[in-house]
This record gives sequence, structure tokens and C-alpha cells, in this order.
Amino acid sequence: MASKIIVTGAVKGRLSEVFDKISRLHTKTSFSLAIILGDLFADPTETSPEDETNLTALINGEINIALPTYFTLGKFTLPQKIVDRLEYSDAEICPNLYFLGKRSTTKTSEGLRIVTLGGSLDPQITAGLSKDKYLPFHTEGDAKALHGANTTDILVTSHWPASVRSRSNIKLPEAAEEPPVEQCVADLCSALKPRYHFSTSDQFFFEREPFFHLSEDDQPDTSSITRFISLAAYNNPQKQKWLYAFTIDPNAAPPTTMPPGTTATPFNPSKKRQRLPDQEHSYSRFNNSDRHHRPHKRAKRGPPPGPSECFFCLANPNLTTHLITSIANDTYLTTAKGSLSTSTTYHSLPFPCHILIIPLSHSPTLHSITPSETKISTYKEMTRYRHALHSLLNSTSKGALGAVTWEVSRAEGIHVHWQFLPVAVEMVKQGLVEAAFKVEAENEKYPTFKTKEIGDGTGEQGDFFRVWIWRPSGGVDTTLDDGEEKELVLPLSEGFRFDLQFGRRVMAKLLGLEGRMNWRDCGQSDEEEKRDAEGFKGAFKRFDFSLEEE
Repeated sequence: MASKIIVTGAVKGRLSEVFDKISRLHTKTSFSLAIILGDLFADPTETSPEDETNLTALINGEINIALPTYFTLGKFTLPQKIVDRLEYSDAEICPNLYFLGKRSTTKTSEGLRIVTLGGSLDPQITAGLSKDKYLPFHTEGDAKALHGANTTDILVTSHWPASVRSRSNIKLPEAAEEPPVEQCVADLCSALKPRYHFSTSDQFFFEREPFFHLSEDDQPDTSSITRFISLAAYNNPQKQKWLYAFTIDPNAAPPTTMPPGTTATPFNPSKKRQRLPDQEHSYSRFNNSDRHHRPHKRAKRGPPPGPSECFFCLANPNLTTHLITSIANDTYLTTAKGSLSTSTTYHSLPFPCHILIIPLSHSPTLHSITPSETKISTYKEMTRYRHALHSLLNSTSKGALGAVTWEVSRAEGIHVHWQFLPVAVEMVKQGLVEAAFKVEAENEKYPTFKTKEIGDGTGEQGDFFRVWIWRPSGGVDTTLDDGEEKELVLPLSEGFRFDLQFGRRVMAKLLGLEGRMNWRDCGQSDEEEKRDAEGFKGAFKRFDFSLEEE
């Protein structure tokens, strides 16, 4: 379905005026969303009392924003009030206003993909990813990380791509100077081949002729055509164009003919992108702060995300890497975001031990992993991680803790994984854990749990929910995983409506943690997450077989 989009140049604090203008245009045209380029807020070194008043009114929801509106970083640092708001509001400043992030990939409810690289190239950082989410500086590493998005409908950058005017007959306005350009932005545009690339030029408007890209074998790819458009700032002295409206259909077929005036790419052909040679290099590509932002009320179900969008894939440039604690050959460990347990749940564990065991393969179920050798090795390695976690609990708690691990296996799922959580061993011995799962299933009118071992699930005829309940044997050697484990399987027929948070819900009720039932209610700062992940990593180090195999 085609969407009507409105894009503005830098607003620089003129919030009421600009949003009022957009609202009036929206009444006539009914846009799907708006994008603000450059700086939404005023230069902090020149802030006036009026700017402060407008900022407070915005945060309090007193300025009407008529449609979902997205913004990123420009030249200026964000106001501290906005940074404080972002720290606990999950990118929403006020109703209908969302921060895209400095570097991000976003899929809107209309199915549009937007990739953003805000700010300027930081001359002080020559490698890696920028650490601060809100300062207006990025690195070449940030730009390269976004290559993992593979493609996008709209690319938004604060700076122009280098050599974008090459092969163009469009002249700049008289006496105008070309804005700063960056080679990493040109490389990003070449890699993603966006349909629209928007940037800013405060004093003038510039729209280049459309251009086609080169294919992987350096042949013209006339099905990938980009339009580069740079908007002037609002209320610029030259009265240059600061608003741009267009219609785009994310599902439209590639054009069969080129628009008039289309040129070849202005960017020099670069070497073909190669597959990354190992996991360590893959790991280093990903940022740890961006999210997918879209208003939940407008969400529509689309096709399942691929590896570059999957929350559990190392191919996702937005993966929260500081949660990752171990990477082996076919699987990896990560601490859970919004962990059910906390660092105070068990006195013997000074860190949350809610852990995810995740295959590297992007597959909805274990038995769908191909080839078969990878499926077998993945299941064995996941099991080895589970046993290593048992050994960690056995050693640290001196036999006082057991564990529960659960899995949701659905053919229509996205990326299979196991969730691991400690539990008091007495609850296991008394049968309370098993009873909790069975009673909750009965209350929900789910099928009956069966006690059986199903390995990688190949022998099962359909979807299922599985839970392992483990308790240590209480032997003298507390460094070994020497205990008893019971496996329960709940079969799920095709199309059965099953709560994907069933396992967490059962354990939250059992542990008296109902207030933490929803992971979104258990948010932590990046520093808190890093501290907990490092605490677990240090304790797990002597049980981490991936370190032995390096």
C-alpha cells in the first residue's frame, strides 16, 4: 500500500510553528508519517527563553503532533531534558514524536524501512562504534555497521555523500557552497541502494537527478534507483524549499523504465562486500543502542523479519551486543533483556542469571536448521551450554539452586532459543515447578504436558512448548553438573493460539515476581545491563567451554 510522507528540513527549535504547519497540511493530505532532518532543537549555545518554553510544552504534550513523526541527530547536542526523557521513554518524546537514534534501522507500521546515520564524523575516533547515543558524532564504524541492513526504502543522513554531484547537471544556487561531505555516507548509500536519500543543506534546497547503482558484478542495476534530496532549514533567509512530500509503496515492483534524466551512480565502484570471516568480526559490527521504533497502535503484521532485523541474529546491525557473554561454534549466550530474576533474587548469585541460549542459525525451530550436520552440532552445543550453566549454579549455590529451561518451537516462529532461569532446589524437589506448568496449562485450556525426551524435536509432528526441570544431586563435588533433569513437552497443533510468554509467566507467578512478568517493565540502563552481564561472565568463565576451544 502506498504511503504519503512529508519531510522537513532542520527545525532548530521552532517547534510550534513547524508542527502547526505540518498539522494543517496533514488535514488536507492525510500523510502516513513525517520525518524531520537535521536539528529539531535549537543550538544549545543560543537557547532563548522561548526555546525553553517550547521545549517544556513539547515534553508535556502541549504541542499538537498530528501524525507519527521521526527525527534524528543533526549538528547540535540534544537538550538535556530530551536526553532525560529518552532514557526512560523508549524513544518516545511525546505522543507521535519518536527519536530514530544516531544509527538505526527502523521498520514503520506501513512496512517502510528507514536507515539513519545522524551527526557528523567524529575526528577523535578512528575505529569502532561511537559510545554515546545522543552526542551528534558518528564514526566510520557506525556507517559500516548499517551496511548490515542490506537495503532500505529511505536513508537519512546529516551529511551529504562524497561526490554526489558527480555526473549531475544540477547547479547549486548562486554563491551557495556545497555542505560537508563524507565518504562513509557515500559507501552506505552504495551498499543500501535506497529509493530516497535525504540530507540537509540549511541555506538551500538541492534535488539531484535520479541515479542507478551498479550490481555485484559492477554492471548497471537499473532496478535500483536512488533520488538524493537535501532540504533547507525552516525559515531560511533565502526562502528555499524546506518541505518535501512524496508517495512511496514499499511493496511496489522495481521500475521497468528509468525516470527522465537518470544518470549512472556518482559514487566510485568499491570492492565487493565479502562475507565476514568469523564470528568475532561479525560481533564487532553491531551497535548496542538502537531499537525498532513504531507506534504500537499502528502496528500491522508483516512478513517475519530476516537475519538483519531479527533480535537474536548476529547479522542484525542493531543487536544489543553488551548482553552477549559467550560465543561458541554454533550458538551463543546472552543475558536476558528485562531479566525476570535480579541480582538480589538469590543471595548466592550477585547478578541476574536469566540467560538465553541462542543458535547462530536463523531458524524458527531446531529441527528446521540446515544442513543436518549443523542441526545436530547446534543441539549438542546448546545442551552443553545448559549443562555448563547447571555446573555454575551447582558451584555458586552449593546445591541450593536448581534450574528451569524452556523453549517455544513453532514453524511460524522467528528464531528458536532456550531461556534458562535458576529456581530454589526445594521447589524442584517438592514438585512445585512441574505442578506450576501443568496447572497453568490446565487453566489456559492448553493440551496436557507429556514426560518425554525429544532431542532436537525432529520426531515431533508439529509445534510444541518444552521445559527442562533440573536439580543437583547434592554430591560432594559441586563443580559438576551431576543432577537429575526432567523433560516435559506440551504439543501445540497448527494454528493453536499460544502465549509466547507462557514460560516466563509461569515462573514469575511461582517465584512471586508478578511485577516483573512483562520484560518491558524491567528496563535497565546500558550501564546496569553491562554490569550484570560482566558479573555473569566472570562467574561463568571457568565453565565456558568456548574459551577452551579458541
